[in-house]
Amino acid sequence: MANDKKNTPFVSGRTSMKEFTIRALLVGLILAVVLGAANAYLGLKAGMTIAATYPAAVIGMAVLRFFKGSILEENFTRTVGSIGESVAAGAIFTLPAFYIAGVWSGESFNSVSSYLTASLILVTGGTLGVLFVALLRRVMVEDKELPFPESIAAAEIHKTGQSGTGGSKYLFSAMVVGALVKIAGELKLFATEWTTFFKSTSATLANGKTLSGGFQVGGPSISPAYLGVGYIIGPRLSALNFSGSVLAWGLMVPMLLAMLGNSFVDGLQVNVEKGLDSSSIAGWENAANIVWRETVRIIAIGGMLVAACFTLYRMRNSLGTGLKRSISDLKRATHESGEHTDRTEKDLKPAWILAGICIAAVSTFIITYLIFQTSVLVAVIASTVMVVLAFFFAAVSGYLVGIIGSSNNPVSGLTLTALVVTALILVLCGVRDTGGSAGVAAVLGIAAIVCVAAAVGGEMFQDLKAGHILGGTPWRMQTGDIIGVVISGFVMFGVLIILNQGDINMGIQKGYEGGFGSENLSAPQAGLMAALSQGIVGGQMAWALIVSGMILGVAFIMMGIKSPMLIFVGMYLPFSTVFAIFAGGIIKGVLDAYSAKRKFNERQSAIVENTSVLLASGMIAGEALMGLIIAIFAMFNRFFSDMLPIKQPSYLIGLLAVAVIGYFCVKIPLTKADRQK
Repeated sequence: MANDKKNTPFVSGRTSMKEFTIRALLVGLILAVVLGAANAYLGLKAGMTIAATYPAAVIGMAVLRFFKGSILEENFTRTVGSIGESVAAGAIFTLPAFYIAGVWSGESFNSVSSYLTASLILVTGGTLGVLFVALLRRVMVEDKELPFPESIAAAEIHKTGQSGTGGSKYLFSAMVVGALVKIAGELKLFATEWTTFFKSTSATLANGKTLSGGFQVGGPSISPAYLGVGYIIGPRLSALNFSGSVLAWGLMVPMLLAMLGNSFVDGLQVNVEKGLDSSSIAGWENAANIVWRETVRIIAIGGMLVAACFTLYRMRNSLGTGLKRSISDLKRATHESGEHTDRTEKDLKPAWILAGICIAAVSTFIITYLIFQTSVLVAVIASTVMVVLAFFFAAVSGYLVGIIGSSNNPVSGLTLTALVVTALILVLCGVRDTGGSAGVAAVLGIAAIVCVAAAVGGEMFQDLKAGHILGGTPWRMQTGDIIGVVISGFVMFGVLIILNQGDINMGIQKGYEGGFGSENLSAPQAGLMAALSQGIVGGQMAWALIVSGMILGVAFIMMGIKSPMLIFVGMYLPFSTVFAIFAGGIIKGVLDAYSAKRKFNERQSAIVENTSVLLASGMIAGEALMGLIIAIFAMFNRFFSDMLPIKQPSYLIGLLAVAVIGYFCVKIPLTKADRQK
């Protein structure tokens, strides 16, 4: 009996209530674009995205409460609002690879043709994800073996909101803090970065060769967004991430500098142009950065490839079960459609779904044949491979979300698998790039569609489960998500253009090479995609360094390290970025320690966790949106750093800001939990 009560929707399937309304749709679409843009900014800089379900739920509730909206309207708004994050994840993991690989180089990345092609890729992949989820929804969301932890949490937020105890004030306050700190750093009220180089004494070997070098050290970047990432993933995972950066800058870079010695520093053309020599600390700093960028990061790419394969191997049982069930679920969904009359059991009609899948296949053919100019055979094979991979990976993604939640869904690992499979198939079909880029473009295009389908599929399953708990109507949620995918798809590449061009202009002003793959826009997953596609199809992979990274990855696995991917991402990202993420993890560790010391009950612990997620999400969103505004100004060569005459801002003031943020990130959740005794 209790079991039946547990499975009863919050709003009965026989109850008629406002749900798919214009106001709910508009709020959801705005959230999809805003949260998607924020995640694009974060993912390109830190290589991670955050689940948009919670902020979408809280903001949607706050806005719709003003209009006296129903709980089903709030559920619909959350569903549409969170889908933009999935489209953004697919976009940042793959589309910058076109730029890094040279397929869309220079101004061609900003062209109308690239924009239309990229938007078509995103819309095709996102729509496919929603359609495949509609086929598999009924069996997946009703499976008692899948806990869907984040879906249950999202549903509880909506239920709690009915009593007027929402946490929107924490989210919005944190957004203001994130935005203010970001703009203060740009105005040079404090320094956001600090590095220095400690040059070691020279040593003479037996063969007479002199070794020189040293260590480059620095502090954490003053970034609420990075702190928020570390705050969410916690002390253990952030420490793993930081260990990769320590390995890169504490071992690999000093070792390579010592071996290459003074000749490397003196011989660099960039140093000659700048008048730097081996006695110049600036020259050694520059050399250290080049060694990291052109050698260590390539090693990290090899490690990330092994780590991605290892992640999928560890999940082999879940993946196998998901693949088997995806086929059986499709059969059941086809046979059972129309048997139930409750609105909570109605999905999109199978005929519409199949028609949409056919249109997506045709769209893929157009992209590969007409736009990327492959042969008809390659285009047909690419379209077929895309549909099959998108279906299986959308199903597997949903299954994994049901077990571990959307935040931990290994979408990049699934995409890497899709990219390698597609590349190998196309190579077997005779595709080679001996000067052109059609093969690389086709591989990246298919991988991008599959990536977006998998990301959207996982997020959609999560939202449909939450809707199932609350009593939402599946076909309305699916229709809303298709609209959200289309709008987000046509907006997201514009966001990438703004961020890329803004960083290029910023690099010209500050003296570094900007754009995707730079220190400010690392785009680690896209860099890996570009390297793999070029290596397999174009024959341009630096195999010696890649293999070194792969061997190192195998060594980490043999040592029993559970998350080697985080270590290699730490090697790939700038030291200051990873240090800031680690600082956020330390803050969360302090909060966890105080929570344990106060012996909070289950309800209080949930309050601490939910409040901390809202605070972190707010800081990330606030800085990301302000960063997007700054990038827009930079596109037109307008820089906030030129507005105030401050020449040498203090880094200590920035550290003080981090300390203040850390204090309140510990105090606010504890205070709220104490009130619930």
